[in-house]
Amino acid sequence: MKKTLTIISISASLFLGIVGGASAQKSKVRYADQQMELMNYQHAIEQYKEAYAKKPSYDVAKKVAEAYDMVRDYDQSYEWWSNVVAYEDEAEQSDFANLLSAAQLTDKRDEALSLIQARGVSADSLDVEDLITVSSRKKVKLENVADLNSEASDFIIEEDANGNQFFVSDRGGSYSSEMPGIRIDGRNKIFSEEKSDYTDREYFSIYKKNEAGEVTEVMSNVPGTFNFSDPSYAKEAGVLFYSVTRDIKKVRKTRDITVQPEIYYSNVNENGELEGFTAFPYNDSLKHSVMNPFVDEEAKRLYFASDMEGSMGGYDIFYSEYDEEMNFSAPVNLGSSVNTDGNESHPFRKGDKFYFSSTGHPRVGGMDVYMADYTPSGVSNVQNMGMPINSSADDFGYREMEDGEVYLSSNRNGGMGLDDIYLMEEVYKQFLARVIDCEGVIINDSYMATLRDETQNGNVVTQRNPKGELTAELEPDSDFSISISKPGYFTITADDISTKGFEGDTLKKEYKLSPIPYQLPVFVDIVYYDLDKYVIREDAKEALDKIAEVMKKYTFLDLLVASHTDSRASDEYNITLSNNRAQAVTEYMAQYNIPADRIRLEWFGEQNLVNDCGNGVPCPDVDHQLNRRSELVLEAFPDPTKQYDIPEELKDMDFCKPEDIFDMVQKDINDIPTIYFDFDKSMLRSVHKQDLERTAIMLKRLPNLMLFIEGHTDQRGDDAYNESLSERRADVVKEYLINRGIEENRMEHKWFGETKPIHDCSTGTCTEAMHQLNRRTELRLEKGSFTYTGRQKKVDTM
Repeated sequence: MKKTLTIISISASLFLGIVGGASAQKSKVRYADQQMELMNYQHAIEQYKEAYAKKPSYDVAKKVAEAYDMVRDYDQSYEWWSNVVAYEDEAEQSDFANLLSAAQLTDKRDEALSLIQARGVSADSLDVEDLITVSSRKKVKLENVADLNSEASDFIIEEDANGNQFFVSDRGGSYSSEMPGIRIDGRNKIFSEEKSDYTDREYFSIYKKNEAGEVTEVMSNVPGTFNFSDPSYAKEAGVLFYSVTRDIKKVRKTRDITVQPEIYYSNVNENGELEGFTAFPYNDSLKHSVMNPFVDEEAKRLYFASDMEGSMGGYDIFYSEYDEEMNFSAPVNLGSSVNTDGNESHPFRKGDKFYFSSTGHPRVGGMDVYMADYTPSGVSNVQNMGMPINSSADDFGYREMEDGEVYLSSNRNGGMGLDDIYLMEEVYKQFLARVIDCEGVIINDSYMATLRDETQNGNVVTQRNPKGELTAELEPDSDFSISISKPGYFTITADDISTKGFEGDTLKKEYKLSPIPYQLPVFVDIVYYDLDKYVIREDAKEALDKIAEVMKKYTFLDLLVASHTDSRASDEYNITLSNNRAQAVTEYMAQYNIPADRIRLEWFGEQNLVNDCGNGVPCPDVDHQLNRRSELVLEAFPDPTKQYDIPEELKDMDFCKPEDIFDMVQKDINDIPTIYFDFDKSMLRSVHKQDLERTAIMLKRLPNLMLFIEGHTDQRGDDAYNESLSERRADVVKEYLINRGIEENRMEHKWFGETKPIHDCSTGTCTEAMHQLNRRTELRLEKGSFTYTGRQKKVDTM
């Protein structure tokens, strides 16, 4: 019996301990909930974490995560939302969305996505706040203002008429290492005498730095001041506006009150000291917050942040107009173009631009700085100011001084303390490039541009301005390279961009994108074969040797071999024979180490006869010989599916005139034919028919070329006869090419009789060989300014 009572006693003790522990945990959670309502976030976090340590649960983990969201401690927020979603049976869709939002602010998006997917949740289904993935960079860099900043929080800089600088800091003492939330003067039922319950740190105070560099604390004249911050100076009136929270412990014998920030203003003497104080008439420290004043003397408005009646979300930006006696009108909400269901704060205006901070607009980090267009009738066109002005942390307190200096406050990584003041410096150089086509018109359709900072070893973001020009912002004292590519065009690469020693603001360049002249024929020749043979003849080797030499010199050239037969033998046999003739060329070129993949073969058998020597048609062998051939076409940039870079040997060439490539290769080969004739004859020799076959192929494959034909005679005979003879010689060449399918309008023929001899035989005796050189028809290919005239061939005398 005694043993039974002992067991019962132990069980009861355990039960009471469990109940008591659960009760204590619930008590801590209720107390922490009250602190959250009072915005005593740090104290609430401590209580929630103690409660969670006693008894972990989904609900308490979620409260801790939400509290860290409020103070914008994004690393802790991410860790606690990770704890929340670990409760698989209780975690909601919104919890995963909050986890992903925190991940985006801590550069842990990939890690979060893996965790979310492991829980079987689709990231696409999450309603995640629109965070800007801004990679664009403004023409500034941020320098930490070391002589103002400390290990504590330092933010918001202002200047008076005497050169004194005012800023806010809680450097007076430290009770924890936590950062404040949105840098407002917190509310509390009863303020601690030693620290802010909102931040668990020393109360904020305004400090002054004089022109000698001495930093001293400014004393508030408002009785019972705890937090003292947000300086804004009215130069004409010599008045400083600021925010305070006051030591109010009870009203009408009740201590159940919440004290909230208010705006006051005081005169500033030449030493930067405050004289007197006046309350902003729309303060109501027991009903709503009024803080972050900015006095706009030009518009006679006082802008401020408040959660007063008429707010759209948390804190909105309002303004109140005032006159010379500082009489203030009823506050006006700045409207939905600025205010959101998040928090808007720290207003500032300069000229036609209005600046503020927000957690409700699409953002880079926690709290971002925004710029909008200002007119007296309203504020519009709100834009995130992008990086590096904004970061993944909190950025606020944008201010421009009279001398043009621009300051920003931020708790970004790399600072001296919790919040730091940064000075913006306009140091980036503007890059402006026109990417044009062959007509000099800016290319607006898609192309890819990669601009790289070779000094900093990273890519630079490029954009297009409304004119379609390529723009970027360049680091000073750096070298850059650029690559511009577009399908079907040569890729442009350049490394001549540098800001080293560049004194101007904008570095300008122009780049021409030229289309790749795919499969551009630059040389044509023909080799002939004996009847029923495919062995390379001796008279063909000179042409093949020449082509191999050119292909080794120019790697962008490939060889097209189109092989044919005459009409004798069957179609099937002739197809095989023409294939063998094409293969024979490949095998011959191998001795020059020309790989087979640079030779494209085609074979047609007897399908493409150059004359009427078809099946059963009697023809002399010289005409059959014209059909037993392989046409050799050197093609530039032969693969139409390939994106070519500009070859090194063509770096200085204008590819908007692809015939220049033809000209260059022809100068290496120098083999446009000249047609010679027998004495007093205008009939084509058989050997010259082969030359004209080559010319016909060239014209067919280069449709932009024109052929100029000039007929000549020797100086024997009278002038009139010779002029007629030279006309017939030009005509016979033209007619031959027309019969080979060349359009008449692509040929222009002239005749000069004996007026343009190679050798002037009218003043002396000429040999028969000299007369022969005068009996000729010259061919010239031409397009625009491009002209190529064929060389003289050695001929037999007649």
